Amino acid sequence: MHRKDGKFVDAGGIKTHYYEKGVGKPLVLFHGGAFGHPTAADSAWDWSTNFDALAQHYRVIAVDKLGQGFTDIPKTDADYCMSAVVEHAADTLRSLELGPADLVGHSRGGYLTCRLTLDYPELVRSCTIVDSNTSSPGVELNNIILGNPPEPRLSRDSHHWIFEHYSYSPHHISSDWLDICCEIASRPEYQVAWKKMETEGLRLKQFAPGLAADKSKMFAKLRDEGLKRPTQIIWGKNDPTASIEQGWALYDLVAKHRADAKFHIINQAGHFAYREHPKEFNELIYAFVQTCEGGSYAA
Repeated sequence: MHRKDGKFVDAGGIKTHYYEKGVGKPLVLFHGGAFGHPTAADSAWDWSTNFDALAQHYRVIAVDKLGQGFTDIPKTDADYCMSAVVEHAADTLRSLELGPADLVGHSRGGYLTCRLTLDYPELVRSCTIVDSNTSSPGVELNNIILGNPPEPRLSRDSHHWIFEHYSYSPHHISSDWLDICCEIASRPEYQVAWKKMETEGLRLKQFAPGLAADKSKMFAKLRDEGLKRPTQIIWGKNDPTASIEQGWALYDLVAKHRADAKFHIINQAGHFAYREHPKEFNELIYAFVQTCEGGSYAA
């Protein structure tokens, strides 16, 4: 994965940044976090430990979500919400003309892949949800576990502290990852989004309540209708912010309607299970996608 290899596509009028490598079936990776986040500038580079190896088997596309990485920020204040992130992701998949793709999403990206599978199943071939507090029932622990990072926020030291406290082991926190995070956090666009979310209060006034309402609808749809595509859940056993009990609760919702649902636990792994154990994670992705070959999309 190389910074200079990034590409752009117009997705619903948003200049959208992504990385692409490999040939074959499209495998789309969505990272976590949110625009203007005060503690970590997540981006598609989160997948740097997995990207090249997965590209040996698939056409891998790692997307910078709306307002994150090097993708444009929302055009209006009304779009500082999770539903706009979902719509942008759907527009991105359409603009790339992938056909049904295998989707992998981490944390809030896991919520994104779940919503895409529920709302736009024609764009999805399979769904993988990774360590996603946002997708699962239960209390969010981020403010407790990550509540007191070093100042200044979004500095290199602060990013390292955040990622270390997310993790079982800090060995995966690489210099290139910290470099990219700091580059993104220093962009004028990121500063605008931070001001919108934190200083102007859109996070508390709009983003959080909107997401809570959307999650309630999502859980009702999962309970009553289920996902119409093969789905697996991958969880770090030692994730301090998204507990293993939350992973099981999400799995129970999915498995009610899908006999082929899978739940994999990666031992000695925190929130970034895919970075802490990239070989094991990639093997799970490969095995799952292979089992979907020729399988039925029906529940």
